[in-house]
Parts: sequence; structure tokens; C-alpha cells
Amino acid sequence: MRDRHPFVVLSPRAFNGRTSLVIGLPMTTAEYNADNPFAVVAGIAKGAKAGKTSYVLCHLPKSFDWRIREASPHPLKRIPDDRFAEVCTVLNQIVQLT
Repeated sequence: MRDRHPFVVLSPRAFNGRTSLVIGLPMTTAEYNADNPFAVVAGIAKGAKAGKTSYVLCHLPKSFDWRIREASPHPLKRIPDDRFAEVCTVLNQIVQLT
């Protein structure tokens, strides 16, 4: 994934602050994800990708140092609670934490 992408953060703020790490899932507007069983629709993108469907890629958990990468919060701040619950359900099907 090139360039900057939105990212659904899964790790708690206290962890992120103490370690400089963030754990989560990347988001994309790539249309081929419409058939991906591990991609959850997050909504319709705004800004440069306005009107495109935005997907959370549950099969690609990532971690990175947010300070070194100069990450910043997305203007929308969060995805809707029902979408976040669906993301967690799909992720749990993969990693089986609960």
C-alpha cells in the first residue's frame, strides 16, 4: 500500500502513548475488495476519494511507530460502532482471540 492510508486503530490509547506503537487495520478504496470476504465496508470515502466505497482490510493487521511515521488522526475520528463491531467479528474469525 503506497502513500498514506486511513487506519482503524485497535490498540488502546494508553498503549499507543507509552510505546509509540499503534496496532490496527489499514483501509482502502480499491474496488477489487468488494469481493474480499475479509474486507468490511466502512462507508463512503470523503476528500480526494469522495464517493468511493472505503474498506477495512481485516486480514492485514499492522503495527508501526506512529511518531516516526508522523501519523495523525483522521478528520472523521472513528468509524460507526456497528462497522467497528463487524470489523472485530471478522478479525476474530481470523485470529480467534475469543
